[in-house]
Amino acid sequence: MLIIPVKDGENIDRALKRYKRKFDRVGIIRQLRSKQHFTKPSVVKRNVVQRAQFIQRLKDQEEI
Repeated sequence: MLIIPVKDGENIDRALKRYKRKFDRVGIIRQLRSKQHFTKPSVVKRNVVQRAQFIQRLKDQEEI
């Protein structure tokens, strides 16, 4: 459960914006979506490696 203390005289829009930012950082939606179906550990590991290779390729292209 996320708790956002609202300061005295603080605009509700500002507090809502802080709540949304904190909600995104915590990653609740990603956790819920990932738990909707089972993914084998080998598939998860393969995806992590592929993502790392892709990022490395982008960095290598940036250096050139």
